[in-house]
Parts: sequence; C-alpha cells; structure tokens
Amino acid sequence: MGDVTTLLKATDRTFEVEVIQEELPVVVDFWAPWCGPCRTIVPVIEELAGEMSGRVKFVKVNVDENPGASLRYGIRSIPTLMVFQNGHPVGKVVGAIPKRELKDYIETTIAAGRASGQS
Repeated sequence: MGDVTTLLKATDRTFEVEVIQEELPVVVDFWAPWCGPCRTIVPVIEELAGEMSGRVKFVKVNVDENPGASLRYGIRSIPTLMVFQNGHPVGKVVGAIPKRELKDYIETTIAAGRASGQS
C-alpha cells in the first residue's frame, strides 16, 4: 500500500455525512499520527477495506484534529474502531487486534445489528 491510504478521512464537519447518514455500515478508526499501535493497524484496516468494499465503509478520524467526534463517542484510548450502523454506534474495539479477529468482530456486529432491527 505504500504511503497512500485508501481510507476516507472524516472530520468533525464531515462526520455527519460520512458516517451518520451513510447507508452502509461504517467502521470508524479513531487514531492519531503519534500513536504507534494506530500505525500498526493501518495495513490491516486497509486490507479489510478492500475485502469488504461495497459492504462496509471504512473511515479514519484524527482525534487531535477532530476532538468533537472523539468527545461525542467517548474515545479515551486509541486506536479505537467503532462500528456504526444506520447512524448508530453498534460496537467498539480498542487497540490493535489481528486481522481475522477484527473482520469476524465487524461481521458479527453488523449481523447482530441487522437482526435487532437497528435503525
């Protein structure tokens, strides 16, 4: 992947449109450039974004530059990956976890949200 990220960057101003109003489930990566584990998980998230393209949208939010979204959702540790479905947070993972575990968590969380009629 090199230095080019395939992930959309959301800001406090664009969060509503990019995440809350999105029809697809959205995984938001709350991160900061100085965070080692955040850098470690980038390739995993980029791979998943490619594999799940068209089914799940992946978005990055720099917590230093966008404190509003971080405060709104109680982000205290990074990286935090939050799953949104129909505009609502339905799951959260804190820390860098292996790709397979993260993919399983995202798929299970989305399926549970659909089953409960999350809207």
